[in-house]
Amino acid sequence: MKKRILSGMRPTGKLHLGHLVGALANWTKLQGEYECFFMVADWHALMSEYENPCSLKANTLDNIIDWLSCGIDPEKSTIFIQSQVPEHLELYFILSLITPLGLLERCPTYKEQLREVTNRDLSTYAFLGYPVLQAADILLYKADAVPVGEDQLPHLELTRQIVRKFNHLYKADCFPEPKALLTEAPRLLGLDGRKMSKSYNNYIGLSEEPEDIRKKVQNMITDPLRIRLSDPGHPHKCNVFNYYSIFFPEMKQEGQERCSKSSIGCTTCKKELADKIINLLAPIREKRKALLKDKKLIQDIISAGSLKASGLAKKTIHEVKGLLKL
Repeated sequence: MKKRILSGMRPTGKLHLGHLVGALANWTKLQGEYECFFMVADWHALMSEYENPCSLKANTLDNIIDWLSCGIDPEKSTIFIQSQVPEHLELYFILSLITPLGLLERCPTYKEQLREVTNRDLSTYAFLGYPVLQAADILLYKADAVPVGEDQLPHLELTRQIVRKFNHLYKADCFPEPKALLTEAPRLLGLDGRKMSKSYNNYIGLSEEPEDIRKKVQNMITDPLRIRLSDPGHPHKCNVFNYYSIFFPEMKQEGQERCSKSSIGCTTCKKELADKIINLLAPIREKRKALLKDKKLIQDIISAGSLKASGLAKKTIHEVKGLLKL
């Protein structure tokens, strides 16, 4: 039998190129190797969007359409919505009973978010418990592994600590310790060279129209040291070159030579990049248009995924309640 993995995304906005290279491309590959559960983490999204949750439902549907358009296959993977499986919150509470408060307060990503996110109040009980809900998500399906980047390793280690404590406390081998499936996602900056963010509007959405993509790429920050067309470029200091390196690696060497030898100007380089990104996203855009014409198919996929997820979740909760003598 294939080993099982679980991964998810928060529906906080439209998906963009960062999601494609950071998760979706990897998810598509993993479908052939693992039993995959892919979750729209709307409870997690609500932990930061609780003051303005009106777009969560629309974003959830939109994100799933993008997943399908990028190659996530409902015949190979279970696609479901977190809030449609109530056992997530049930296990979240049970695990919170045994999770030390200090463990959560020391979590580096929690402290980082409190420091960096200034436009929302994250000083809440729920947000502190964010890693415990993540643990519940993983353990509810007894996932063998979780695809994560290095920055998420502390959360996964916290999950493993919770597993060890639960199994020891209740003298059972209830949960496996999930292993990290380290994924090296390329570092894709926003179009302006800053961190890619919805609030900066510095990204290219997977569903954007070609003309919008061209406008955005033409405004990209290029090599700050190249003033005149005749000046030699410094490709490794240019965000445009970084996009070529990530999405079109076969052109990396040629692009580097053309830039450093001043045989191409930044405007032309950006025009070529825009055309290539448009072509890259064309199959995704076309599949998305086809899916939007069949809303019933989308709902059927979600319903089937939630039904399968619920079956496993109920089995786990039944086992856990037995251990707790409930």
